[in-house]
Amino acid sequence: MTAVVPVARRHAREAYERLRRYFIVALQAGLAAGLAWYVASTLLKNPQPLFAPAAAVGTIAAAIGNRIRRTAELLGGVILGVLVGDLIINLIGAGPVQTGLVVALAISLAVVIRGNGAVMVQAGSTAVLLGTVEPNAPDLAVPRTANALVGGAVAVVVALLLLPLNPVRVVHRAAGPTLDLFADQLTVTATALAAGDAEAADAALLRLEAAEVERQQTTEVVAAAREVTSLSPWRWRRRAQLRRYEHAAAHLELAYTNSRNMARRVVALLEVGEPVPPALPIAVETFGQSLRLLHRDFLAGRTPDIARARARDAAEQVGWARAAGLGFSGTIVASQLLIVVGELLQASGMAKAEADRITGVHEHRPDSRPHPNDR
Repeated sequence: MTAVVPVARRHAREAYERLRRYFIVALQAGLAAGLAWYVASTLLKNPQPLFAPAAAVGTIAAAIGNRIRRTAELLGGVILGVLVGDLIINLIGAGPVQTGLVVALAISLAVVIRGNGAVMVQAGSTAVLLGTVEPNAPDLAVPRTANALVGGAVAVVVALLLLPLNPVRVVHRAAGPTLDLFADQLTVTATALAAGDAEAADAALLRLEAAEVERQQTTEVVAAAREVTSLSPWRWRRRAQLRRYEHAAAHLELAYTNSRNMARRVVALLEVGEPVPPALPIAVETFGQSLRLLHRDFLAGRTPDIARARARDAAEQVGWARAAGLGFSGTIVASQLLIVVGELLQASGMAKAEADRITGVHEHRPDSRPHPNDR
């Protein structure tokens, strides 16, 4: 029972963080759905306005950082489905066989013009709608197109003008839990490395790999914040601040990737029983601390001098570990640590040349991209 409580608390905390991160999206979707229904039903007198709020919600929720593109894809797919559906049905009539043919042709045409999944879905669903209506039923092609336009346009207006997200706040909320999660698992990795516990190190590795979902969500939120600061006049003043976060995010993504690779190599090191100088787990733990401190400095709006100092300490500990003697996997762990320290220093705003000088990484640094065989 005692082991269940911490797990339940962790899941509850993660659920709360997800809600805080995406609650603004829920509000935007609700407002956009109501407005789209009102415009389509009351202002345009559309007798079947259901697709307008559906299109609005799809635009808001399915493409958090690309609302303009999503609207264009939505409208393009609908128009494509309408053109193919109307043409084929007028020639061969409606029915199950005709519906299958219309859908196949609509999606094939979407593929030919290099439409993505959203375009294919809209083309196919519109073709289904047109292919299954009764011959004497009202023409749905024009209302369907109008509803798509209304839903997409209302979604963009809501997301960028009526209820734009606060770009800095949402990036803080998205990045914080991700940074903390990675830092926590680096602490677990350091503890396992010091204790020679390969099983605990492997558990930390699995958690780091599972955290890829959180990292991708953070990337998505940063893209949404970028769109808002670019297109919403109410958020233009945040552009400079967000550019700093984007710069940091690009380097932190590489740091995340190499942290996972490092943890993977720690497991290999422990499984074969290579020597573990005391400085090596200290370096891993110190780097995790620098990750936490970087986020705290960003939140406080101050220059991340404390995080940089801790990152320098991690690089110094790597030097001590190398001097003490490392095996094959240990040498790779040390190299990966220097790479992630360099990425963190650059994320903090330090120039690459200075970061390379501190870490001793120059032109022949190992490739920071994930290896194809990495799980």
